[in-house]
Amino acid sequence: MPELPEVETTLRGLAPHLTGQRIKQATIRNPHLRWPIPGNLPGILRDQTICKLQRRAKYILVECDNGTLILHLGMSGSLRVLPADAPAEKHDHFDLILANGTLMRLRDPRRFGAVLWHPASAGNQRDFALHPLLAKLGPEPLLENFNANYLYRATRKRSAAIKQVIMNSHVVVGVGNIYASESLFHAGIRPQLHAGKISLPRCERLVQTIRETLSASIAQGGSTLRDFTDSDGKPGYFQQSYRVYGRTGEPCISCGTAIKQIVQGQRSTFYCPRCQK
Repeated sequence: MPELPEVETTLRGLAPHLTGQRIKQATIRNPHLRWPIPGNLPGILRDQTICKLQRRAKYILVECDNGTLILHLGMSGSLRVLPADAPAEKHDHFDLILANGTLMRLRDPRRFGAVLWHPASAGNQRDFALHPLLAKLGPEPLLENFNANYLYRATRKRSAAIKQVIMNSHVVVGVGNIYASESLFHAGIRPQLHAGKISLPRCERLVQTIRETLSASIAQGGSTLRDFTDSDGKPGYFQQSYRVYGRTGEPCISCGTAIKQIVQGQRSTFYCPRCQK
């Protein structure tokens, strides 16, 4: 599933092609995604100008004159910029056709993605933050309000494992399974440790490694494990830098101990039993 680095990579690829462009039309081929694509969306979007693109958690927000198009890649989705006459294929469910002769196309074989609309209220172009999918999200991990003091407060009296807590989007967004395992390794924290037992200095270290891990992945175009590609159709390369994820039984790069794999919350967790305490 595309996580924050993959979504950020996609956003950075799309923004130069879409920002400032006029929407000529929108085409819905299959509305049956995770949530149905609104049937009136082509009429809403026609002749609107794309003012700005940004990301909130794993959602791409396309801000237009009268509201915001909310896009989610789901488990297998990708967004590509193509010539407007590019023929559609089986899993190409939505096109945003621009007046400059290009289009943005959503391809989503598993149909867990989303194309939704949030209208702007009078005098408030940015009230998309009130949308039900966005309203209760935690802070962005790369911004200043996600810091050691915040994480320390958020983990007090929590008996859940620290890995589960940092993957909770109400605590912090975008720390998916891969990046949680990698960040905890770099922080030297065992993923099973109760979150409430993490000291303030260890919270500071974990915040730092979360930021470093996500930033490194973004710089390498994200991770491509199955079918993720960016807006130009290129795969990410961060998987070549994994220290624990997917390396069960292989020697730890730091101490040589075999990497262990366990299941937490129905997701695989990878860690070094010697380096992580």
